[in-house]
Amino acid sequence: MPNFRILRSGGAFLLVLGTLLPSAVVAQQHDQHADHDMHMGHDMDHETELEGGWLMPPMDPNMPMMPGLEGAVPPVSAWLPHFDLDPEDFPRAEPSRAVRLADGDTLDLLVSPVRRTILGQEYLMYGYNNQYPGPFIQAERGSTVMVRVRNEIRFPTTVHWHGIRLDYRFDGVPGLTQPPIEPGEVFTYEVKVPDAGMFWYHPHVREDIQQDLGLYGNLVVLPEEPADGAPYHREELLALDDLLMTEGGQLIPYGLESPVNALMGRYGTVMLVNGVADHELDVQRGEVVRFHLTNVANARPFNVRFGEMDVKLVGSDIGPFERESWVGSVPISPAERYAVDVQFPEAGRVAITNTIQAVDHFRGVFYPHVDTLAIVNVRAEGVEPDLSELHSTLHVNEHVVQEIDPFREHFDREPDHEITTMVRVRDLPQAIVLSMEADTFYVPPVEWNDAMPMMNWLSSGNQVTWILEDEATGGRNEEIHWTFQQGDVVKIRVFNQPQDFHPMQHPIHIHGQRFLVVSRDGVPQENLAWKDTALLPVGSTMDLLVEMSNPGEWMIHCHIAEHLSAGMHFHFTVEPAAAEADTP
Repeated sequence: MPNFRILRSGGAFLLVLGTLLPSAVVAQQHDQHADHDMHMGHDMDHETELEGGWLMPPMDPNMPMMPGLEGAVPPVSAWLPHFDLDPEDFPRAEPSRAVRLADGDTLDLLVSPVRRTILGQEYLMYGYNNQYPGPFIQAERGSTVMVRVRNEIRFPTTVHWHGIRLDYRFDGVPGLTQPPIEPGEVFTYEVKVPDAGMFWYHPHVREDIQQDLGLYGNLVVLPEEPADGAPYHREELLALDDLLMTEGGQLIPYGLESPVNALMGRYGTVMLVNGVADHELDVQRGEVVRFHLTNVANARPFNVRFGEMDVKLVGSDIGPFERESWVGSVPISPAERYAVDVQFPEAGRVAITNTIQAVDHFRGVFYPHVDTLAIVNVRAEGVEPDLSELHSTLHVNEHVVQEIDPFREHFDREPDHEITTMVRVRDLPQAIVLSMEADTFYVPPVEWNDAMPMMNWLSSGNQVTWILEDEATGGRNEEIHWTFQQGDVVKIRVFNQPQDFHPMQHPIHIHGQRFLVVSRDGVPQENLAWKDTALLPVGSTMDLLVEMSNPGEWMIHCHIAEHLSAGMHFHFTVEPAAAEADTP
């Protein structure tokens, strides 16, 4: 996707976040980096600053340092937000607040630096309206709300309204649907919301930095009538995230000219829920809570458990499943959303965890790993009314079944388009290349953890190209352009090539439309929900049935932020239906 260009520091000048600065000034700012960290309360004695201001990410003690990589740093400039300014000059961020918008209402949304406290330490990060996450926007289905965005960070930015079938001119893709919002500029989005569901918003310029530093928020579209299924007592939002820090609590810098961690994406070392590392909530004994999960991380998939309980899976990206079901955990990839109903029958503490089988690439073994994401404090006081019987029943969402019925005739036909994912690398350190070519690494279908943090960190978007290839034409990434007519039902088959330098799972996101995942590896999917993002494991194939209902120019891309910046995207056109096209 288009990004602003930044000249390397070997020249006379650098274009730094929209400001032309002499390279000597940039060098001076990097020299100030250590002083800034001391001001932020970090203990530099426990960390080693490498060449150019880089800090090495934490390594698993079981993983030896690869020969030839001692002291190596990524081939781009290290960058942290506003490291040349005093953090006391910025406001302290506040927790997200709900804002209810009626049809035609306008919300002012400020994009600016904020001070955040995480595990007792202060950081300069970004926020929408000085909140973390951004404001929780509520709108009614069928309404149009206006969001006036003012950019006061040093990056150009946009806002992408993820999963919403809105007018493409307000989809937030720079160079395709709008020019980027430059520092100091304002852009007004008209957000029409035709579907009920839980959506979210985030930047579409250098997501690897802007989103990771806190620019994300949820938008719920309320249905006109109550949905099918069992009732619940209340709803809770859980935005799942992670941050990459040293053991001493310093943020690992980002790549300035292009992202680092381009092989696997930026897996964090500190888990966050709703922007904090120690999220807790209180419930009453017997209470049924509907949790809306959104994965806002750059790259990490989560496998969410609620203690040892089975929970009721009720919905995904754009509304309910055809049928409710009991699940032991909820796997969720970047940009996906899931809704689950959880009842807490006994007083005490329940941990919400990320429970995974991690992999050690060097030894080729799996090992269990658990991160606590949040704590639920269940009070002894019982809740009224008692919903236990209704909660224990699995319901069929007849309106979803009926809405999907007209599309079933397309489930078994041959695909209209086939895409293969792959990766190409160049100019990586020889030690990394030799290690990969020696087949010393086991690659699982889903990388739940970063099992090669040093090699991942050393790979930049200048060295790694992630690819979507059109099987019919051989076109790759931006060489691909498809054209459809409004009303077309298109079947797209996506295959994740396992025989590659380092294959990865990919959360595939389609802008502006909705789709059904009708089969995986040739096996029909029996319980469907409308989606906008779906995870494709390594070696797997999935068939997406896309309803091309929304005219305009749209993107398809991997939602691992570093893969997107490393080229893994293309766009397609949906032409208006004839009657609409003839309307003056």
